[in-house]
Amino acid sequence: MLIEQAAYANRWRGVSPAAKAAFALAGLLAAFAAVSPGAALRLALCSAMLTCVGAGVPAGLYLRVAAPAVGFLALSCVGLLLALDPDSGWRWAPEAWPQVAALAGRSLAALAALLGLVLTTPLSDLIALLRRLRCPAVLLDLMVLCYRMLFVFSQAVHEVRTAQQARLGDATLRHSLRSLGQLTANLALQVWQRAQALHLAALARNGDGSLRFLTPQFAHAGRDTALAVLAGGGLLILARWAS
Repeated sequence: MLIEQAAYANRWRGVSPAAKAAFALAGLLAAFAAVSPGAALRLALCSAMLTCVGAGVPAGLYLRVAAPAVGFLALSCVGLLLALDPDSGWRWAPEAWPQVAALAGRSLAALAALLGLVLTTPLSDLIALLRRLRCPAVLLDLMVLCYRMLFVFSQAVHEVRTAQQARLGDATLRHSLRSLGQLTANLALQVWQRAQALHLAALARNGDGSLRFLTPQFAHAGRDTALAVLAGGGLLILARWAS
């Protein structure tokens, strides 16, 4: 997966997850504190530049990960600019543009802050951080299992699609629609079977308690956190800069 690929292959891999989480939290607070759409867009650009230039995440990969969320935001903004008039029906509502622009800017800034965290921090580091913050063990186990099932689902999709293409399942539109239906049915069965196999494997290893992972150690955690707090303060100042 693209997110996992970036999380393990960036220059901030050795930075403490607490520092990256503190910076992301400051980015979220700054996004909601932005005094204007322009300030929010500056925050988004700053966070994106830090992730791509500072952490070394490829810009193409960053855009591919952000594209679904940005597309959803664009459709939402179009919907917010439509108003239902009892007499004339649907119409454009330009008077709503200031509120929509503010919402879009803050959403982009918040998205950039979160992407800076997830694209530079593997799940194992996040789980260790959440465990230190005393998050419930059941919640952490569910996060790990859901994350694991994403890879199971992706592998099942790849295997079924490869088999269908080898049998010319996409030769015509009719064949493509039939292949899509078969893909949906096969995926439900395969994911269920693999989830059951995962459960049986855990039981065979006496896995009736919380999942355990090695806690990663970071040599400069205190320094990293202090720098992240200072950088987060810079984001908050940038958010209040209205010019």
